[in-house]
Amino acid sequence: MSIPLVVGLIGLLLVLVVGYNVIIQYRQQLESQKQQELAKHIAIIDSSEDLIGHAHHLPYSKELLVCLNQRILSALESMFEVDQKDRSMPQRIHNVREQIHQLQQNYTPNEMSGFKVPTTDRQAIAMLQLVKRLKQVVKSEHSKGRLGTQAFVAENARLEGLQLRINIENVVKRANDARMKRQIGTAKQLLRKGLDALATKNHNYANQAREKLQAMLDEIDNSQNQSNAKQRQEMLEKEQDELDVLFQPKKKW
Repeated sequence: MSIPLVVGLIGLLLVLVVGYNVIIQYRQQLESQKQQELAKHIAIIDSSEDLIGHAHHLPYSKELLVCLNQRILSALESMFEVDQKDRSMPQRIHNVREQIHQLQQNYTPNEMSGFKVPTTDRQAIAMLQLVKRLKQVVKSEHSKGRLGTQAFVAENARLEGLQLRINIENVVKRANDARMKRQIGTAKQLLRKGLDALATKNHNYANQAREKLQAMLDEIDNSQNQSNAKQRQEMLEKEQDELDVLFQPKKKW
């Protein structure tokens, strides 16, 4: 066998090996990108299902539940486009579509009647974090064109109302706790912060809450005034007793 032929065969073999490695790496890259894309959609589904699972903590509107389920549906459809080998995906997509249809036709929101007042600071923080996540989802879905502008504005306002209510109810609880512990200064500070938060709001809950917080503050002020008046009266009586003792007629022995 001639040397040029051997060299040519070796060169061809090297080209084949390199080409095979390039194809393998390309396929691995495609598979990696595919898995990353699937992982992104799975994270969206898990996050949305988690938010739906917290519906017993806050009153969810029909629009919000539909929005969350449509987010899941969109993620499932994108996953099926990436990997059509998953035979369970068509059924999952069908089930979510049915769920959305049922919500649109039959769901009756309980509005604020389903609101549970936080009993601890920890609960209040958890509820506020939940509202924050919901607001982010609503904003994201609106930016992607899956939630209309009118629905977005209404739902965002509703969530902001929930956020305000959680904060105010927590203020009331903390102020009452402070009064029980005779931390009057802290109680008054909390109530004033609550009133500041309500200053620019003009709806039924805000007006009722403003009256409640102002009544609590007035009650504390009146109680303090009565206490101070009582203390002044006692001091005056004590001073008068001391003067009476000092200037009373001396006894003759």
